[in-house]
Parts: sequence; structure tokens; C-alpha cells
Amino acid sequence: MAVDRRRFLGAVGVGAGLLMTEGVAEARGEVRVYLGTYTTWPGGGAGLGLAAYDPRTGRLRSVGVVEGVPNPSFAITAGRRVYAVNEQSGGAVTAFEVRDGVPRVLNTQSTGGADPCHLVLHRGHVLSANYSSGSVSVHPVRPDGGLGARTDLVRHKGSGPDPDRQEGPHAHQVLPDPTGEFVFAVDLGADAVFGYRLENGRLTPVSTARLHPGAGPRHLAFHPNGRFAYVANELDSTIVVASYARGELTFGQKLSTLPAGAPTTPRNYPAEVLVSADGRFVYLSNRGHDSVAVFAVGRDGAELRLVEAVPVGGEFPRHLALDPAGRFLLAANQNSSAVTTFAVDRETGRLRLVHTFAAPVPVCVAF
Repeated sequence: MAVDRRRFLGAVGVGAGLLMTEGVAEARGEVRVYLGTYTTWPGGGAGLGLAAYDPRTGRLRSVGVVEGVPNPSFAITAGRRVYAVNEQSGGAVTAFEVRDGVPRVLNTQSTGGADPCHLVLHRGHVLSANYSSGSVSVHPVRPDGGLGARTDLVRHKGSGPDPDRQEGPHAHQVLPDPTGEFVFAVDLGADAVFGYRLENGRLTPVSTARLHPGAGPRHLAFHPNGRFAYVANELDSTIVVASYARGELTFGQKLSTLPAGAPTTPRNYPAEVLVSADGRFVYLSNRGHDSVAVFAVGRDGAELRLVEAVPVGGEFPRHLALDPAGRFLLAANQNSSAVTTFAVDRETGRLRLVHTFAAPVPVCVAF
């Protein structure tokens, strides 16, 4: 079933404790990975998870957790800095600094919105998408990597035909375009993608691209050539191709994220969408169908074709991540408390399950 943030997210305090499980020093050749989780979900984590990733095999191993960080459901890395949302009714963002391999909390700032679920570092600012309040927050990054006081809070307007999920705006993602000139907020409740410029810590609207009613757009990913983008629609299990130029998205091809004949129950909710570095394949997580859809890219990005929807090896796959080399794809399976690793066939885009790693309610994998 779909996750209702309003039902299970509660207020928890922010701490800065570090619980060690297997030590934080990665073995030679391993890479640090951060695991987002819900601390208020039954069986959830104690904070921001830490893991070591072997790029040769795709294996993960646990190395600890930064305790006391409430509901760090999405995290990003920037050198020795890490930023994570605190997805709760009194939304916040936490900044970390990594010293001697150990992440330490620098500070936490309120987003001014409810249930932030995504964030991005853009032009010296951290921008956060507040799901329940349908807004985007802006915080400047201090010289030490911590977050300054909020400089802007933009509230979306709009609704859709789904009475349970689209009674009002629900910002689900914020990301820059490939040039860094524009930034976009994907809003599930408003069936829209809002375009902005960020100038002097404030967002100026530049465009609004409307999806078909009831789509429930959740996440967007750009093709490496910068001329196309792909939108994963959570509420009707579709993916839409958009052409892109200077802050304007124009929607075109729409196709199902499920193979023909797929069962209609349980209901499916697409989540993450990402594009391979060479631009040849698009990957999308299907929650409910519990699969990863693989699309081949045609016409220089203008067209998609479903190749397969491979079983994810878990339940309710939320976030997907390709490792830096593009050899492996990792899926965070929220309802089965496992991260599954797939070997990627570079020629066909197809996936092969190679490892399963137990983790408490994983919803994000950040390299």
C-alpha cells in the first residue's frame, strides 16, 4: 500500500550521537554510502545509516549510524559534506561534516514546511521539497558547510482529481537542469512541474508544465544531452518523455511503467527514475509490482521502449541509485528492509540480482 506520511510521521528531536556497529573505517577500495530511513516507522532505523560499498562486487556492509537524526528519508553528498531531510510535520534539514571518516552533525534548520522528502545542492544553497505543505525551501550553505537561516519559501498552488493524494500541492522533488541555470520542483498534488531561477537566495518562477490530470508526478530525470527529461508518475503508473529547452518542459510520449498483462492489484506506485550516464537506458522503481522497469532510449532521448520489468527481490522499492561506475544498480526496498544490488548489462541495460543487504526500512541510497 502507499505510504501516508501524515499517518505515521511524528515529531522527534535531533541529536548528534554516533552508534558504531562494525567500525567506520572502510576496507581498501570500498566507498562510503549513506542510507536514508524512517526512524518513526516500525522497525525503522536509529538515524542516518552508514555503509561501505565494494565497487568490484556491488556488496554493502554496515559500518554504523549517526543517531538522533529524525526520519532522514533522503540524503545527498558533496565532498566532505552530507545533507539530509528530516521528514516530519515540523520539517527540517540537517547538515553533516565528515571528519576522519566519521559524519558529525553541523546544524539543523527548519524548512518552514511539512515532511520534506527531497533536497538538492544548487548554487551554494540547499533547496528542499516539502511534501505535505507543497512548498520549496531555500537555505544558504555557510563556509563551514552548515546551513544558514532560510532565505525563501515558495508555496505551490494546484490540485488534481485523486481526492486522497491530490487535495492540494505536494512537492516531491527539486533538482537543477543540466546547465544549472534553472531549477525544477515536481509536484504530485498539482500534476505539474514548476520551473524557477535561484537568484540571491530567492526563487523566481519561470515556467509551469502541466501533466495529464491524475498523473501524480513524483520524480524527474534529465537525459545527459540536456534536451530531454523523463517524469515518473506515481498515481497512474506512467512515465512521460519531455523535450527541454531553456527552462521549458514540453510533454510528449507517455507509456506504462508495467509490462502488458501486469496485475492491477496491489496498486502500483512508481517512485524513482534515473538515466544511465551514457543516456542509453532509463530505470524506474515500481512499488506494488515490486520491480525495476528498464527502458531503452531511442531517437537521441525523445523515445522510450520498455525492455523488462525485473523483480526487485524485495518489497516496495523506493529509491534507486547507480554506482559511480554504472556497473551496479541499488534498490532501497522500504517494506522488506533490504537493499538489493543488480549487475547492469551495459549493452542491453538488463539487470541481474547479485546481492541482498539487510537494512532497517531503507528509502534512500546516497553515494
